[in-house]
Amino acid sequence: MIYTVTFNPALDYVVFLDEMHLGDINRSRKETIFYGGKGINVSGILNMLGMETTALGFVAGFTGKAIEEGLSSLGIHTDFIHLPQGNSRINVKVKHGEETEINGQGPDITEEAVEALFAKLDKLKEEDVLVLAGSIPSTLPEDIYEKILARMESKKIRIAVDATKDLLKNVLKYHPFLIKPNNHELGEMFHTVCETREDIEHYGRELQKMGAGNVLVSMAGDGAILITEEGRTIQMGTPSGKVVNSVGAGDSMVAGFLAGYLKSGSYEEALKTGTAAGSATAFSEGLASKEMYEDMLRQIG
Repeated sequence: MIYTVTFNPALDYVVFLDEMHLGDINRSRKETIFYGGKGINVSGILNMLGMETTALGFVAGFTGKAIEEGLSSLGIHTDFIHLPQGNSRINVKVKHGEETEINGQGPDITEEAVEALFAKLDKLKEEDVLVLAGSIPSTLPEDIYEKILARMESKKIRIAVDATKDLLKNVLKYHPFLIKPNNHELGEMFHTVCETREDIEHYGRELQKMGAGNVLVSMAGDGAILITEEGRTIQMGTPSGKVVNSVGAGDSMVAGFLAGYLKSGSYEEALKTGTAAGSATAFSEGLASKEMYEDMLRQIG
């Protein structure tokens, strides 16, 4: 089973506008609602790829109920902790030229709720996989990722972490199976700019020296580079298509990579399926469909 953790799930309310005038009434061309949060995105793509997955995290209020019921209707298994106060957040994404986002704050997460999450994680077994993705809500301790990895260390389960800066650096000592910075985030961690394959290889290997297993670096339209735990470097370009959505593409790559690796045991195959899933989402209004994913996979070969 692949478990994902989303600390702050959301309803993503996407509004498409032909015109936008600040300080005036604007009429949308259409609206769409997605169930948001990086871990939820990973679970969504895993479900599409036929992998068993459970979405963990915290929900609250009527929006939390909508998220839970909506994911269930899509066939995604959830095991959320229900918070007694507040509502899960609504994120408003305005599509007019460049995308504008207004992200909600979300409910307070209590110490009791965190302990309840730990209790669920304590039940994971060695053959399970855990995915931690995204930022930390202000009501949680900044070292929550470290606490989770330290707690899981004796279980020897595979853990994938998709985070940035110190949030990622601080967990490397626990030897996560997979980390997925993009090339800009990789540069930021070392106060530099990663522009070439050589740059990415060098700093990716620096992260491995700090404890990372596989380092998967996405480069948007330039594809991705994987530095495997075995020391090999594999590069792959992207299939052709028009980018219409940046939200969830990185999460889709993580999901595709894990699905590909767990099915085949091959890092080349994992990079191929990860690239196909990430590209398919980037070329879709929401998360990738099976048809779009399979089209990307054919293009990659």
